Amino acid sequence: MTFEEYLLKKKIDSAAFKLAEPAQWQEWRALFESMSEASFTAQKLYLINPTRRKYLLKEELIEKQKSAPAVAKPVMRPKPKMN
Repeated sequence: MTFEEYLLKKKIDSAAFKLAEPAQWQEWRALFESMSEASFTAQKLYLINPTRRKYLLKEELIEKQKSAPAVAKPVMRPKPKMN
């Protein structure tokens, strides 16, 4: 698996990430190529989500907007039993 495929799997836009932060992209790529995918994920676990939020794939944004409910459903609470 290449680094670009890994970023795609993690729903990170590789091109936008590389353009905005080329030094970090290059560092992550070098680390990814020197270790296994699981080791890289474990090492960068707390950095992947903030990076995903910055450089989310455009398809993911479109799907998220389509699946978002237009109206919030009311909260259903259980009725107390009266004996």
